[in-house]
Amino acid sequence: MSMVFVNFPVTDVAKSTEFYAKLGFKKNEEFSNEATSSMVWDDHFWIMLLNHEFYRQFIKEKEIIDAKKTSGVLVAISMDSADAVKKFAETAKENGGTYYSVPMGIPEDQMFSLEVQDPDGNMLEPVWMNME
Repeated sequence: MSMVFVNFPVTDVAKSTEFYAKLGFKKNEEFSNEATSSMVWDDHFWIMLLNHEFYRQFIKEKEIIDAKKTSGVLVAISMDSADAVKKFAETAKENGGTYYSVPMGIPEDQMFSLEVQDPDGNMLEPVWMNME
């Protein structure tokens, strides 16, 4: 089984670590230091929060986008229910993030998602789909 590691550039590793911990991620101390926090959702999905200096090592001469103004990626993460999606988004908002809804014309009892932004503007899309 594969694992997914999403790397987000952040301006304040400690603040971002706290934000993601409140969303339900667990910090893996073994792969964390002052420059990066390894935040674990489950055995297969981790978010790596890297300060800009460390993140730049992986992108050569490219610039780091201002994710509050420019979208580079939207990461979808499955949830157990529409209520779990709503709770995730509300928790983000209560802790310095934001969220919004994109009307898809799909009934909530079939699929529900929200667009969540962390304090740096990095995007997560918690989504629930009725797989029955």
